[in-house]
Amino acid sequence: MAHGELSTATQDYLKVIWTAQEWTDEPLTVSALSLHMGFSPSSVSEAVKKLTKKGLLTHARYGSIALTDAGEKAAVAMVRRHRLIETFLVDYLGYGWDEVHDEAEHLEHAVSDKMVDALADRLGNPVRDPHGDPIPARDGRFPVLDALRLSRCEPGTHGTVARVSDNEPELLRYIAGLGLHLDTELSVLSRQPYAGTLTVEAAGRTLDLGLPAAEAIWILAPDEAAGSAPEA
Repeated sequence: MAHGELSTATQDYLKVIWTAQEWTDEPLTVSALSLHMGFSPSSVSEAVKKLTKKGLLTHARYGSIALTDAGEKAAVAMVRRHRLIETFLVDYLGYGWDEVHDEAEHLEHAVSDKMVDALADRLGNPVRDPHGDPIPARDGRFPVLDALRLSRCEPGTHGTVARVSDNEPELLRYIAGLGLHLDTELSVLSRQPYAGTLTVEAAGRTLDLGLPAAEAIWILAPDEAAGSAPEA
C-alpha cells in the first residue's frame, strides 16, 4: 500500500504501534495504545476496528494488537521517513536532538517517497538517527542493534551509549547536559534499587542517574555485536 493511499491518522497509528512494540515485548492493548496516542480508549478502539477491517492490524477481542504484514510494511516506511527527517534536521539545519521529534511528526506526512530517498542519499544512507534509533533501509530491513537498557545493567558493565529514547525533550536535554551523548563510553559502578538510582562513570565523571534517565538510555557492551548494517 503506497504512502499516499493512507490517511495521516492511519499512518500515525501504524507508526505508533510499531514503535511501541519496538521498545518492549509487552502485549499492546487498546488501553496501552490510548496512552501512546493521547486519545480516549473508545476512540482508539474504534480506530483499531477500522484498521483491522482494512487488513492492517489483527486484534482479538480484549486481546493484544498486532500489525499484519501490510501494516508492518507501511509502519516501517513511516519510521524510515521520520528518522531520516530527524537526521536531516540535525545534520543540515542545526536542530538539537531534543527539538526534532515534533518537527519530523509534521513533515513526515508531507514529503514524497522520492524526497525520502533523496534525503537518504544526501545523508549517506545513515543507519541510525540522532537518538541512535535504527533507520530502515529502502527494502524495510533494519540494522541490527543488540543494545541493553542501562537500567538493567549490573555493576561492572562497560559500554557505549547506543540509543536514547526521544519521548521526552526535557529528558533528552537533561541527558545531554550530563555529557551522555551517542557513543559516550560509560561504566556502571553501582545500583541503589531502593533509591531508584544507578551510579555510572562517564568521561571522567561520576553520575547518579534516576530511573527515568536510566530507562531511556541503551548501551552497547563490547561483547555485544552490533551486526552489519544493510545497504540502503
